[in-house]
Amino acid sequence: MWGIDHMGGGMGIGMILFWLIPVGLLVWCIGKRTGSSGSGDTASTHRTAREILDARYAAGELDREEYLRRREDLEGAKVP
Repeated sequence: MWGIDHMGGGMGIGMILFWLIPVGLLVWCIGKRTGSSGSGDTASTHRTAREILDARYAAGELDREEYLRRREDLEGAKVP
């Protein structure tokens, strides 16, 4: 008799593809929507250390003395 394996093993591959393709598409769509797919241009989002320091000072995370000290460290020159 045919038993449990009456489809010749093709059903297992079919079920894997049946679930793998939609799940893969879902993951890809979510990655594209959140921008975390890893294939985007990172140069447009790359900020220099000076830009990050300026943003932290502007946000009030650093006081003036700390900002000037860190800026001096980054530039390697004295800041008046």
